[in-house]
Formats: sequence, C-alpha cells, structure tokens
Amino acid sequence: MIKIRKADKNDLNQIEKIYNHIHLREEKGLTSIGWIRNVYPTLQTAQNALERNDLFVMESGEKIVACAVINQIQVDEYRLAKWKFEAKDSEVMVLHTLAVEPDEAGKGYGKAFVKYYENYARENNCFELRIDTNKTNTLARKMYEHLGFEETGTVTCNFNNIPNVSLICLEKHID
Repeated sequence: MIKIRKADKNDLNQIEKIYNHIHLREEKGLTSIGWIRNVYPTLQTAQNALERNDLFVMESGEKIVACAVINQIQVDEYRLAKWKFEAKDSEVMVLHTLAVEPDEAGKGYGKAFVKYYENYARENNCFELRIDTNKTNTLARKMYEHLGFEETGTVTCNFNNIPNVSLICLEKHID
C-alpha cells in the first residue's frame, strides 16, 4: 500500500539517499536524468522545499520510495517556453524534482506520484499542469507522454546550476 504525504524533517535523510542513488546511477552511465552530484538536487534542495511546505514523499510500507516538490512556482525559464494553454499563475501547478528510488523502479511509483499531483492540482483549483525535464531523461519523457502531457518545446539554459541544459517543457490541461 502506497501513501503520499507532505514530508517532514525526519524524511530528509531518506530523500538525500534517493538523490545520491540516482547520482550514482548517473555517474555509472546507468541512467541519464541530467542531474549532477553536489549541484542538483542536493539535501539543500529538499530542505528548501521542506521550509516552503511543498515537499512530498511516497511511502510503501515503512520505506520512502519517491519524493517530489509540488507547488505553483514557475521557474524563470518557463517564460521562454511556448505554452499551448494560457493560464494565470494562480491556475498553474508545477511538479519539480520527481525522484524514485532506483531500487524501486518499475513498480509504478512515478506514475502514481504524477496522478497524485494531478489530483492535488484539482483540489487547489489549478487546471494547468506544468513539468520540465532534461532532454536526456527519455524515461521520464515517455512516462509523461503516456500520462497525457504534451511536450511544448525546448529551452536551452543553465538550469539549477547545471550548464547547457536542454529543458523540455511539458503541460497538460485538466478539468
């Protein structure tokens, strides 16, 4: 049984472990998300989200298997995106830094987290969903497409202190 809830300070160590496991897989060439150890995401990334009260975790039993940030903060790079749907900032919900523990991959946790995000947006009267990911993160791009998100274009930028990112912007309008 999975449960998604707001994170608390006791979750930070497990979130950092998930980030580190992903960084290790990236360094070994086993995945291509585009994240860089000690740059993004870091423990400070999670702490900042915790302080804003927009950090969420997914538990399976007693174990945290995934985490993400859900809020209405549209990063500056979104101004350069070619969004298909116009929406006021108050109508947009954004999913950031979705991370699934690599040892738990393939169990549908990422998909379940995105579904939670959609429901959370509806509950908060936000009907325009936005997500971004690195162009190299083909697994996430396929999952988002399967879940009804449309890629609206690429923004080349320095993103979260990572240079030369081809940032894929995705959106979905929900009712």
